[in-house]
Amino acid sequence: MSHQLTFADSEFSSKRRQTRKEIFLSRMEQILPWQNMVEVIEPFYPKAGNGRRPYPLETMLRIHCMQHWYNLSDGAMEDALYEIASMRLFARLSLDSALPDRTTIMNFRHLLEQHQLARQLFKTINRWLA
Repeated sequence: MSHQLTFADSEFSSKRRQTRKEIFLSRMEQILPWQNMVEVIEPFYPKAGNGRRPYPLETMLRIHCMQHWYNLSDGAMEDALYEIASMRLFARLSLDSALPDRTTIMNFRHLLEQHQLARQLFKTINRWLA
């Protein structure tokens, strides 16, 4: 997934002021140790094989974090990715490619729970934010 803006995404970049959500996500982008958190999950994350390629791990981690920060269900998170450009950009997604559906979002959450990684990740996040 490229981080290049599409025409649909660039429409939002000409706004005069940043929303609170954009400011918050920008701060989380800068503050959190994304690569460190990805390295914790990577051994458990599915590799590309014969089936459909998995979404990039960092994208799914960012979606999972937003889901918690904004208290969204799997379905509401899927909808937010379609409706809210700042969330889509934070997750490094664009409307010109497929977005994760609610089942994909749920499966990632279950993967974290199954390997007891969710609690560890949020302890890391809380430490960095403290």
